[in-house]
Amino acid sequence: MLNRTLFVLFALASQAVAAVPTPESHFGHKMGVDNELLDWDKVVSHFKALPASSDRIKFLELGKTPEGRPVIAAVISSAPNIKNLDHYRDIQTRLSDPRRTLAAEAARLEVEGKAIVMITCSIHATEVASTHTAVEFAYRLLTEDNNPKFKAILDNVIVLLEPSENPDGVDIVTRWYRKTRGTEFDGTSPPQVYNHYVGHDNNRDWYIFSLPETRATAGLENLWHPQIVYDVHQMGQYTARMFVPPWLDPVDPNIDPLLASISTTIGAGMATDLAAADKTGVVINAMYDYWTPGRQYQAYHGGARILTESASAKLATPLIVTPDKIQSNALGYNPRERSWNYLAPWMSGTWRLRDIMDYQEIAFESLLYQTAVRRQDMLRYFYQVNKNNVERATPFAFVIPADQNDPGAAKKMLDTLAFGEVEVERASAAFTADGENYPAGSYVIRMHQPYSGYAKTLLEVQHYPNLLEFPGGPPKRPYDVTAQTLPMLMGVDVATVKDRFEAALVPAKEYSFKLDHALPTGALAASDVNSWREVAKIWKSGKSVYRDAATGDFYATVADGRKEIPPLRAGLYKSYLGNIDEGWTRLIFDDFGLSYTSLVDADIQAGKLRARFDSIIMPDASRTQIVEGHRPGSMPPEYTGGIGGKGTAALKEFVTQGGTLILLNHAADYALQDLGVKATNVIGGVAPKDFYSPGSLLNITLNTRSPLAYGMPGNLTLWSEGSPAWDAPSEYIVASYPAKDVLASGWLLGEKYLTRKAALLDVPLGSGHIVMFGMRPQYRSQSYQNFKLFFNAMVYR
Repeated sequence: MLNRTLFVLFALASQAVAAVPTPESHFGHKMGVDNELLDWDKVVSHFKALPASSDRIKFLELGKTPEGRPVIAAVISSAPNIKNLDHYRDIQTRLSDPRRTLAAEAARLEVEGKAIVMITCSIHATEVASTHTAVEFAYRLLTEDNNPKFKAILDNVIVLLEPSENPDGVDIVTRWYRKTRGTEFDGTSPPQVYNHYVGHDNNRDWYIFSLPETRATAGLENLWHPQIVYDVHQMGQYTARMFVPPWLDPVDPNIDPLLASISTTIGAGMATDLAAADKTGVVINAMYDYWTPGRQYQAYHGGARILTESASAKLATPLIVTPDKIQSNALGYNPRERSWNYLAPWMSGTWRLRDIMDYQEIAFESLLYQTAVRRQDMLRYFYQVNKNNVERATPFAFVIPADQNDPGAAKKMLDTLAFGEVEVERASAAFTADGENYPAGSYVIRMHQPYSGYAKTLLEVQHYPNLLEFPGGPPKRPYDVTAQTLPMLMGVDVATVKDRFEAALVPAKEYSFKLDHALPTGALAASDVNSWREVAKIWKSGKSVYRDAATGDFYATVADGRKEIPPLRAGLYKSYLGNIDEGWTRLIFDDFGLSYTSLVDADIQAGKLRARFDSIIMPDASRTQIVEGHRPGSMPPEYTGGIGGKGTAALKEFVTQGGTLILLNHAADYALQDLGVKATNVIGGVAPKDFYSPGSLLNITLNTRSPLAYGMPGNLTLWSEGSPAWDAPSEYIVASYPAKDVLASGWLLGEKYLTRKAALLDVPLGSGHIVMFGMRPQYRSQSYQNFKLFFNAMVYR
């Protein structure tokens, strides 16, 4: 009888495992087969079904995308761990704050707790493999009971698996791939950004949190505080087959050295496991640095960020690589040569989606198994990193006075920091710090808190190292940008306080600021960026808005010295090249409630633009991209070509008839070559070794008499990414660089090329204006101070 009972129990257990639906049964094909991509609703329904057949998984919906798709995650661990998730999350919370958990208690919790690893996939939608890998690897974790490594992982690790951080992009790319599969355009990127708003820049959103997908993912990180976040990416086709850490220099000094060491250790272990599986073409310590918080949120929240980048195929179409196609130069190594950090070059072969998945699954298992084996160490390291932050010696605090020139931007800054788990306090009485007096109501961010490194890196000036390929040679380019100083980007008055001070402080959960100058009754301040939200609401209600001609302040009533501002009639050029800057601009319009119309090439070429628009915006793009677009034969014919000569004639007519053409950053070169503007870009053609501004904040002086400068201070910073600067007639110049000390934060080579040159031009043409920004005034939804320059330009008459 006993044997029969055991047989029945064994049979039932076998049925439970067999009942876990295979990916093939759900999707109709195996993961990683050639020429097949996934629909997001099928990914969601697959993960939603798994908990019904396995007690090792829990399904989570984290939020919605702009297009209404669910952002999801799966929690995977052993059945006992899944039953006790709240208990293990409580341990993480207690370990995250050494002020409340003393060392003796932490030592006990480190023995009891589980390591938390979050794996995030396909944030870039053309990097398709990791969503497939997530589906297959989850199934393996739930069913491979004879895999001893998987047992160790399930017993010791709680895995938070997000199969895509960009669900809208999954469907955008899948639809395009199916449309072009088997044609000459097979494997191309879609003719739009592959995220509803910002395409590839969606992993540059990790301290401003503009995208709902970012907020959903960060919310899960904030809930669990993982020891490791593994960000799974793909890269170009003709270098290494996979990058794993360690990272290139520089490492942000606000990232704890222990976290950088963990990344190095884990990455080296992944490289070893890949080599043991005969996977060649693995590079370490190349291409990717550990600098900006825009890409690595958890590195400032007690956890190590691990990045892998796999070589891409043609989406799901195999790619044939011959030796001559392998590049000879990549940042940090030569893909054609053996070196200490690239020991087994990969030089040729057919590269498939399945190959990418094979490398990724080895990397997944390696990372999770290393974490499982050193589970207690990982919890101890996590506690120590947070303890190091709590014990930070300098500065003591940052103080944000309650009176600000731009209350809206100041509130946005504190809301942003608070979402990133920074503790903000408010003074209930006046106090003195570093010899300065601050009134009651001032906000204080003390550094003795677990995530002080995050606050510090966002509030302080960046001093990016001067890294050259060789003495006197070109700069070593950073992977992304070099500055992120929020007070400069937002125009907020923030004081850095070096020494300890005493003040009556209480926790603040909501933030409000007062104008630092008098405002007439009934006015909306031109200096407050949030006034534009109110103006948008007034327009939508059908009422009129008036502007003081001297101050730029807004009113709802007419009076002497006030000019009516009609509702916004803005056109925004939308290239078929998938312009990321255009996407950020749409996001800002939508965020502020401002109306706009997207214009494709044919819309501009059709002419008669002045009847429909008062302003037209050309986002950051080269002159060639604007005029020529996709070359013939590279995309279906309806997506090739730019605005061409016909579009240029239409835009010139628009301006001469009284319209305002706004050109952002490199788009300004179009005005010089095609619209006849008499100015010279002084950095055009200058070699990088002589001039280099790779995402930096630079000082400028503004002509505050210009209507473009309403609400702006005389001295401010702009965002520069190799941005143009001009020799131009003085009557055109609205902003210019100072005679010295141009760099405000980040990295700049060749200051001499910018001194006393123009950064913003207002060029009259016929009855209208061409406004040329030598900057991205709406940069990645971050440069709140300069939003006002941009908004002012759109209502300029």
